[in-house]
Amino acid sequence: MSQFIRLTMDDIARLANVSKTTASLVLNGRSAEYRIAESTKERVLAIAREHHFQPSQSAKTLRSRKSGTLGLLVPELSNFAHASLAQALEPLCREAGYQLLVMSSNEQAAMETAGIEHLLTRQVDGLIVVPCSSDATQYLKWSLRLPLVFVDRHIKDCPIPFVVTDAIDAVTSLVMQTIAKGSKEVVYFGGQADLSPSQDRLAGYRKGLELSGVAEQEHWVWQRDYLRPSGYSMMAECYERLGHYPDSLFTGSLTLLEGALAYINEKQNGMPKHLMTFDDHNLLNCLPWGIQSIVQDSQQLASESLARVLKLMQGEAVDSIWVPASLHQRLDTTRSEQAAPH
Repeated sequence: MSQFIRLTMDDIARLANVSKTTASLVLNGRSAEYRIAESTKERVLAIAREHHFQPSQSAKTLRSRKSGTLGLLVPELSNFAHASLAQALEPLCREAGYQLLVMSSNEQAAMETAGIEHLLTRQVDGLIVVPCSSDATQYLKWSLRLPLVFVDRHIKDCPIPFVVTDAIDAVTSLVMQTIAKGSKEVVYFGGQADLSPSQDRLAGYRKGLELSGVAEQEHWVWQRDYLRPSGYSMMAECYERLGHYPDSLFTGSLTLLEGALAYINEKQNGMPKHLMTFDDHNLLNCLPWGIQSIVQDSQQLASESLARVLKLMQGEAVDSIWVPASLHQRLDTTRSEQAAPH
């Protein structure tokens, strides 16, 4: 038997000596509409405050057919970009009058399906999804049931609206800047090849090489997934294939950069001259190497995706949008110290 006491509307009505209907009207903000006496209203509210009572959200949902909740499904909560998105989105939802429910798919289609179905049983009013699959059909069936917007990733030829960072231009600029410093060997570590972020970031990398007049060589492009162990194993295999660390390394995520640095730190046998990564974190400022990074605008990704879900809920048509990214340039303090006079 539970040690916790859960009060119902009947209990509040009994303690306030009013009918259940009167208590419900007061606690749901409808006392003025039904001309309930101020003294009765205050008595009901005082009892509710004393017992920390809140009306049932389930009951509100049944009456209004709206739950006041939105769902966010991301591949990994430990992924800094996805965590930043959730952090930015939650207060925006609260300000708009919605509670945000967050779930993770762990980059597995089956878990994603289960997560979305669970959010549907919670009667969420809309969904914001970072898709972990490139199969549009499974998302289209859900978009027929409720407003659905993609964020961070999109699916080619899929009509579901998306809010995604413009990775191609940002990666192109970063690669070109690195080559302009004299680098002629630029290696790329990426995630799942069928996902749109992987395709966009690789396209930006190759565009940067092409515009700089550098031909891509064998064993320059490595793709697996965005997990830390993959960054470690790709760095190990790349070093073995090339016989040395590449002159420059671009990683498609912070997790891949973390894995590559773990290998480098473990072996203690040198490192690339230039390090670049997609996504940014303040901890990169604390490292001695000048790691150049691409900064996603999590706040705009959150606000634009929420705006589109709310418009879909109103029956309005919405478009997709590419959100610009920025570059965070850092000085390589190890080389600065080496160059400084003693």
